[in-house]
Amino acid sequence: MFVSLNWLRNYVDLGHLSPEELAEKITKSGIEVDGIEYIAEENNDVVIGYVDSCEKHPNADKLSLCNVDVGEEKLQIICGAPNIAQGQKVAVAKPGAVLPGNVKIKQTKLRGVQSNGMICSLKELGLKEKYLPKEVSDGIVVLPDDVLTGESVRPILNLDDVVLEFDLTPNRADSLSMLGVAYEVAAILDKPILLPAEDVEVSDEETSAYIDVEVEDTDLNPYYGAFIIRNLEIKPSPPWIANYLMAAGIRPINNVVDITNFVLLEYGQPLHAFDYDRLQSKKILVRRARQEEKLVTLDEKERILSEDHLVITNGEAPIALAGVMGGASTEVTEETTTVLLEAAYFAPSAVRTTVKDTGLRSESSTRFEKGVDPNRVKSAGLRAAQLLKQHAGGEVLANPVEVDKLDHSEKTVVMNVDEINKRLGTDISGQEIVHILNKLRFNFKQNDKDFTVYAPTRRQDIQIFEDMLEEVARIYGYDHLPFTLPFGKSHAGALTERQLLKRNVKNYLEGAGLMETITHSLTNKDNISMLISPEMKAKGPKPVELAMPMSEDHRYLRLSILPELLSTLAYNQARNQADLSYYELGAIFISDEEVLKEQPDESLRLAGALTGKWMEQPWQQEKKAVDFYVVKGVLEGLFDYLQIPVTFEQAKLPDMHPGRCATMLIRNKVIGFMGQLHPLLEKDMDLNETYVFDVNIEEVLAAYSDNPSYHQIPKYPSVARDIAFILDEEVVAGEVKSMIEEVGAPLVKNVQIFDVYQGENVPEGKKSIAYSLLYQHPEKTLQDDEVERSYQKIVEKVNNEFGAYVRS
Repeated sequence: MFVSLNWLRNYVDLGHLSPEELAEKITKSGIEVDGIEYIAEENNDVVIGYVDSCEKHPNADKLSLCNVDVGEEKLQIICGAPNIAQGQKVAVAKPGAVLPGNVKIKQTKLRGVQSNGMICSLKELGLKEKYLPKEVSDGIVVLPDDVLTGESVRPILNLDDVVLEFDLTPNRADSLSMLGVAYEVAAILDKPILLPAEDVEVSDEETSAYIDVEVEDTDLNPYYGAFIIRNLEIKPSPPWIANYLMAAGIRPINNVVDITNFVLLEYGQPLHAFDYDRLQSKKILVRRARQEEKLVTLDEKERILSEDHLVITNGEAPIALAGVMGGASTEVTEETTTVLLEAAYFAPSAVRTTVKDTGLRSESSTRFEKGVDPNRVKSAGLRAAQLLKQHAGGEVLANPVEVDKLDHSEKTVVMNVDEINKRLGTDISGQEIVHILNKLRFNFKQNDKDFTVYAPTRRQDIQIFEDMLEEVARIYGYDHLPFTLPFGKSHAGALTERQLLKRNVKNYLEGAGLMETITHSLTNKDNISMLISPEMKAKGPKPVELAMPMSEDHRYLRLSILPELLSTLAYNQARNQADLSYYELGAIFISDEEVLKEQPDESLRLAGALTGKWMEQPWQQEKKAVDFYVVKGVLEGLFDYLQIPVTFEQAKLPDMHPGRCATMLIRNKVIGFMGQLHPLLEKDMDLNETYVFDVNIEEVLAAYSDNPSYHQIPKYPSVARDIAFILDEEVVAGEVKSMIEEVGAPLVKNVQIFDVYQGENVPEGKKSIAYSLLYQHPEKTLQDDEVERSYQKIVEKVNNEFGAYVRS
């Protein structure tokens, strides 16, 4: 909700409070002010001028030479705007004026002719783009004829306005109107409130002579009021209405449409104006739509309706979707002279169903869905009729035709002073509560410490004692509530083992060069079965589908983090970001039920996606692209950092490259996978060569031990020996490495593979793999014969187990 402070001042005296001070008070009372925006930048010496004459510049085709009366003097000004004309009232920056952007206006010569000042457009006056009326965005602003020459333009153009953006909770639908905000601010500031007059002069003719109203289902439409206004003149709205609408984010259209929008924002009550002559009937019938019935709405789209939709008809054909959007056939146009003004109450459920099925959401439907004030429906119609008479020259017919089955009663809430103080921990007196209720403008009866409060219908969120307790607390002031420290011994906070593991994992990955992302937990039908880890897939998880998804892209709870992570990767690559390394630590949602009856289980997983260059040193002309071994090295480093032994096994998985994929195992149990995406999937997602990993952190947590460990710094020198084996092609290098570590223990402290070779001097079907062995004894210097014995033992074991021999 956007709240114009200039508009708000019509109802409540804001005094000398700055916008920031007012926003702070409103926020402290329970409605968060999300932003403060000034309509225009500061300017001075800009006044209203009258164009006495306007002639073509003698030395330029596109410039005009104007004589402008600014009250105390007349100025000769050269203007390049295409819409400048004699007889206009315009905004004039006199010499010496300073416009937004520190633009100083001086006397100057243009094409040899003196110019003393500047005739301004709204943009030049500092009005922000979104507040610019479409028709004046490219030229100077032309003011109404009744404004006074020589006066400042700021109040006329609403340039001194400030807009507060409210972040409303769903229960505070009352603040979706300026009057609702006025009640709130008046209570906060303890000021009187001035409500708009609704009296309107009517003609002698009765509305019933022109229209009859029938409602088939009064549960869905308990109130319908029809007003007839004749002899209208369609024209632009007065500036004050247009200015207030623009401040609220609505562009002006014409006086009739603008007045219905103005009252919508003022009262929180949606209205709709039908062109009476295009109605071609003297009857309004509100009913459920017939199956497959059609209606072309104001957006020129044909809607196929069902019996779940409530429609307004002319007795036969639909002319509007109740509470959502009018039909194109009865739209108000420049030729309209008579309107039928609708003021109605539609059940939130009926409007919500239509919005969900059609995808149409508007300012009107939003208010109907949350519930409007039943005692403001007719009042809003009278207010609009009054404004249409004043600003469109309309003749309002007497006695609107109504169907009224609406409950206008107020809810009753009983509360006790002692119970309030017990709940809040306060010592509020009965007299203070009386003052709070008076500030809120709630009617009540008091019997000593007991209060019977009659919640006004504008506050439909107040139903029970706890609702009134909140009202007392927030008007009393949340910052005035007492606070206490916990009793007993205090303990310093500490991370749980799970939290510590997550933090350690994040610290390592960010130190390794990856960037954390947080993607959406919801995904679409195409992605829900993509890139699921093999140990997860073996369980046969069922996708959890939302009952009421906001969009098709967010229909299912994810079974893998990777699809949405890859979408983020593709989004950034499409914006020329080639070198990307992302990870996410988050939950997936698992269920084995076809039809969900219980909450799905959440499982914590770690996923990553890397593409482009991993490292680049331009000065040394070195660069390293991301590949299988880069990702494997990052994961090996992670498990080494966590002190958890992990093994990798070659695998073939769906959506993964058949030759560059491996599963990860802890204690012979698969806990995830890593490798390159399948080239076809990379092509489908517009990705370059991309490598991914997915790890089950629940299994990592089960294997993780947070016991401190210590390794003494070696006192004695180490001995390095290299060995190269000729092995069959199908032999896995990691298995040989594991055997060397097993046979060489405890003297062999570290084994590294540093070379793989196939080619000349190596038989066909064979490969040479070279290992570097580090020998060290913790308590003495190793002798050559000790190293040699261990070395020969390793060679013998590898030769026997793998049919290998040492490469000479």
